[in-house]
Amino acid sequence: MFTGSLVAIVTPFKHGKLDERSLGDLIEWQITSGTQGIVPCGTTGESATLTHTEHDRVVAFTVEVAKRRVPVIAGTGSNSTQEAIALTKHAKAAGADGALLITPYYNKPTQEGLFLHYKAVAEAVDFPLVLYNIPGRTGVNMMPSTVARLTACRTIVAIKEGSGSVQQASEIIQLCGERLTVLAGDDALTLPMMAVGGKGVITVTANLVPTEMAQLVKAFFDGRIDDARAMHYQLYPLFTALFYETNPIPVKEALHLMGKIDRELRLPLCPMGADHREKLLRVMKDAELI
Repeated sequence: MFTGSLVAIVTPFKHGKLDERSLGDLIEWQITSGTQGIVPCGTTGESATLTHTEHDRVVAFTVEVAKRRVPVIAGTGSNSTQEAIALTKHAKAAGADGALLITPYYNKPTQEGLFLHYKAVAEAVDFPLVLYNIPGRTGVNMMPSTVARLTACRTIVAIKEGSGSVQQASEIIQLCGERLTVLAGDDALTLPMMAVGGKGVITVTANLVPTEMAQLVKAFFDGRIDDARAMHYQLYPLFTALFYETNPIPVKEALHLMGKIDRELRLPLCPMGADHREKLLRVMKDAELI
């Protein structure tokens, strides 16, 4: 259902408020550039510091602009199961095509707790759900055996696997087979993950180079492995540069340098340090983005 290059889109701000004009322009650019799905209100979209009203508006606005041209997968995860259910219900009502649910953060649930959390959301909302495992941000790693248990829920259709481990992704694919679509959660692992059976990526880098990320994925699935590998290495400096500091600090700085958004972030995220900014500038110049 959800495959290819799907962008984890930033949330632009201006003077402390949502910048809908810039967000609309970004969504249009992504779609016309070949991106195969828009993912608002994820980590890259600073979901943790959006108010509930802002969160709901970003999802609804993205659906309005996308106009069914590509799927919209709304970030609706929370460390509160009831809040995750409420956000997921809103995403469905707003017309999104699916929901991306990060593992509950800070609580550090057990594997059984993770299973019960996702099962509760699946039972409460009849809607395509994408699991999201990123232990570096949440403090908990959802194990492949737990993911396999969750495939019994028919609406759980995919996972964004961001553990950084191709071995873990391989185990998920081996256990789940065709019951679950596995998407890379680390841009630099897009090609390796597809090589072991992944179906694409939910990507930060596509915020800057949507065409190139879409082409990388397409080349692989067209059987042009050498082309895909060449694109991987062409994009690799960007994969690295966009994580010089905590995401989305670098990608917002980069989009600002490209003239597409203000660099504004929500505290506790802060502007990029001068040394890292210089390094990012060099990478972007080498990539002919500025």
